[in-house]
Amino acid sequence: MSVTPPSPARPPQDRSAALSAYPILALTMLLWGGNVVAGKSAVGEVSPQVLTCLRWALACLVLVLPARAGLRAEWGTLKAHWRYVLLMGACGYTLYASLFYAAGLYTTGINIALFQGSIPVLVILINYAVHRVAVSRAQAIGVVVTLAGAVVAATHGDWRVLTQFGFNRGDLLMLGACLLYAGYAVALGARPKVSGLTFFSAMALAAFLTSLPPLAAEWWLGHTVWPTPRGWLIVAFVALGPTLAAQLGFMRGVELIGPNRAGLFVNLVPIFGAGLAVLFLGEPFRWNDALALGLVLGGIAIAERLGRRR
Repeated sequence: MSVTPPSPARPPQDRSAALSAYPILALTMLLWGGNVVAGKSAVGEVSPQVLTCLRWALACLVLVLPARAGLRAEWGTLKAHWRYVLLMGACGYTLYASLFYAAGLYTTGINIALFQGSIPVLVILINYAVHRVAVSRAQAIGVVVTLAGAVVAATHGDWRVLTQFGFNRGDLLMLGACLLYAGYAVALGARPKVSGLTFFSAMALAAFLTSLPPLAAEWWLGHTVWPTPRGWLIVAFVALGPTLAAQLGFMRGVELIGPNRAGLFVNLVPIFGAGLAVLFLGEPFRWNDALALGLVLGGIAIAERLGRRR
């Protein structure tokens, strides 16, 4: 799941325009949820670092023409912030995706989806730790409830894991991915003053460049799996769906109803991701998965809705 903020846009007053944003945003979240299925389906078809590198290589190729004019016009601003762009592309896109797809080797698609639901709350925690952004009582309760859901997901309902430190390797990888993405999201507030398409294109290029060293390491360790015919389909879906179409859909949704209202739709990602894992991967949906999902969504609802009522 990768959310790039578009340029500030004024929410339209036209009711029909606002209503048209709902299906666009719902489809966007469905695509990001589909990335869970893609990550699990990639096991044995294409290795994590190959998938990450090819994902951004294909995205850059598609973006060449539509982003060319903006990149040329705003290159000076991007060049002045090249370290920021490179670091953000590495953490928010490359490392996040690498850990995301590596997690699919060890844990379930349902768990991957559930851990993604913790990102909004991790953003609250990092914002407080780094920028001392005030946290209301309701937000604090939401943080605790959501983290409890993440713990249920990580332990698979077996509380003995907490005392024996027997966490699944994939769950730990996914937790690391979520922490990286939450930090990336907090740091987006300092992004260069360029258009959304230009910024996303620069980040995609940075992600591709920073994906090359991990790919080389994977090859050196002998873990590289080049895409099978099915693997190429997965690469194409990930690059064109969750990476490009979803980004453009989210940008359009923000233009129609504003960033705050559009941001609430991100909470659909763990629901869609878990549902698609059950539907397409045949994963069982147990009582602990239902409890974890309820806690994650409940905590987010408390933090985002009640936490904003003053």
